[in-house]
Amino acid sequence: MKALAARRHHPMALLVILLLALVATGGLYVAFQPQTAQAETYTQDDVEAGEALFLANCATCHGRDAAGSVDSAGETIGPSLIGVGAAAVDFQVGTGRMPMQMSGPQAWEKPRQMNEEQTRQLAAYVASLGPGPSVPEDKWLDTSQGDATKGGEIFRVNCAMCHNAAGQGGALTRGKFAPPVVGVDPKHVYEAMDTGPQNMPVFNETNLSPSDKRDVITYLEELEENGSPGGISLGSLGPVTEGLYAWTIILTLLLGCAVWLGAKAK
Repeated sequence: MKALAARRHHPMALLVILLLALVATGGLYVAFQPQTAQAETYTQDDVEAGEALFLANCATCHGRDAAGSVDSAGETIGPSLIGVGAAAVDFQVGTGRMPMQMSGPQAWEKPRQMNEEQTRQLAAYVASLGPGPSVPEDKWLDTSQGDATKGGEIFRVNCAMCHNAAGQGGALTRGKFAPPVVGVDPKHVYEAMDTGPQNMPVFNETNLSPSDKRDVITYLEELEENGSPGGISLGSLGPVTEGLYAWTIILTLLLGCAVWLGAKAK
């Protein structure tokens, strides 16, 4: 201790302290950084094959360098894909939303145009352009490890205002809509939360951890399995639909009674 005390004013002491502080900071960051859900590793062959697919199918809208493009009026034709990550490609192409069938306020789900290998290669190319969310590991999609009760709480707080409490979707503004999320592939549900497609906000691993996302998926699977315990759900679209059905039935009965009574009076 005396030897250390004698050297506390040494010219190199400050440098040693700074180095120790940097090492400690790095160690704490590694220890407490959010969990990641990366599942895929890609080869250079994957990237090259994906680039060829991109140039043939995507460059018209997103640009040959994937930096996006605009029309003569300055309106965006296709957004930049730099930094969107492999998860965004796997979701958009895996659900058939991309390539788009036609321009519109929102990309519709349709039969996929690329097989799994092509989707993987395209994801590899986009992932090589910049860091972004990756395709999740299988363990984060294993609903046997999830908590449906916690997932339901997360869903009602963060998702139900657009997708409704039953997960059947709902209308938004300007011709857009929140699609149904019940019956969707768990991987695509996870990727949608991770990437925030179209009007959806991004729930990255700072907002919702991988285990939180798994809980939400577990809750949605339970919704699908349990169905509607109250009987006919009327699409689970809320009081407007229920009121429409009620008035239609009641008015039909009233009109029927009026016609019957009128005919009987004659």
